[in-house]
Amino acid sequence: MSHPPLSPEEMVRRVCQKKEKLLSEVHKVIVGQDEMLEQMLICIFARGHCLTVGVPGLAKTLTVSTMAKALQMKFNRIQFTPDLMPSDITGTEIIDVDPETNERKFRFVRGPIFTNISLADEINRTPPKTQAALLQAMQEYEVTVAGKTYPLDPPFFVMATQNPIEQEGTYPLPEAQLDRFMLSIYIGYPSKEEERQIVSATTQSKKIDIEPVLQASDVVWIQNLVRQVAVSEHVIDYAVELVRSTRPKEKDSPQFIQNWLAWGAGPRAAQSIILTAKARAILDGRFAVSADDIRAMCFPVLRHRIFTNFNADAEGVDVNEVIRRLIEAVPEPAHGDPVAAKAKPAVAASTAKPSAATAPPIFPIPPAVQVKR
Repeated sequence: MSHPPLSPEEMVRRVCQKKEKLLSEVHKVIVGQDEMLEQMLICIFARGHCLTVGVPGLAKTLTVSTMAKALQMKFNRIQFTPDLMPSDITGTEIIDVDPETNERKFRFVRGPIFTNISLADEINRTPPKTQAALLQAMQEYEVTVAGKTYPLDPPFFVMATQNPIEQEGTYPLPEAQLDRFMLSIYIGYPSKEEERQIVSATTQSKKIDIEPVLQASDVVWIQNLVRQVAVSEHVIDYAVELVRSTRPKEKDSPQFIQNWLAWGAGPRAAQSIILTAKARAILDGRFAVSADDIRAMCFPVLRHRIFTNFNADAEGVDVNEVIRRLIEAVPEPAHGDPVAAKAKPAVAASTAKPSAATAPPIFPIPPAVQVKR
């Protein structure tokens, strides 16, 4: 059955409507954590993976499982421990014996990585060999076992968690593996009122049902839509200049970068900033990326890709402070202008969000929609 083409404005309106409904369902269980939920949705729709850092008890695991229910997708939790083996993640081959012919043959038993949303809980508690088992799945969306390659069903999203306060018996992720995560999401303590609501809600026996809002095919459709969002050349230049300015050996990098950073971000950071900025624009009701989107995504994209040195540690400077100073130092270029360093960026005008309350039901949307520009 053929479907009439949809305008970009109509597609964005439909996505915004579903985003509001999705957040409403998740907030039935999760109190607050709006920034974490928004960044998680951005990462899913940008077809990436995220690393979530927070102290125990901040609902990291519960948020992912609730999100999986609202998205109507398969969810598996992998508890990373020091004795976890790579085959415990990817799966293994076992020998089957035919009871009639006694013929033996190998049969592949799929591991928990074969899912849509995979929670790698406390990923830094397992040795590097097991951590590396995630690399091919995260980058190539496939798993190779005993010389055979098995594709993962789209969409595929890995959310890894880390506990920042307990480092004994852990194996810090190497820089190459950290770079595989599109976003690093920091979760802080809830406010007093939010904590009161959490205590009240979790000490009752009331059962909460989560209504599915999207399904796997809808998420894939939105992921494809995100890749079609328009980005002007000067906005791309802005993202590239921000990333290049994090490298202390670049001759034009700011002085505080040379003083505080041992290593800067690679090209994958600029790619991630643009993709997540596209997803943010879609969720905000726009079909074009603004410099505001670029600045907003700098923190979760860069904070695990830049590394402070002894000078920064001695002065009590963390990566968030470095990124804040970087955004102030690199200007937002006008269309067609070259990027010059050390000027304060202009503040982009805010864009009003469309009303989701008046929008009619939309999904499922035809999976193949071509955006005409």
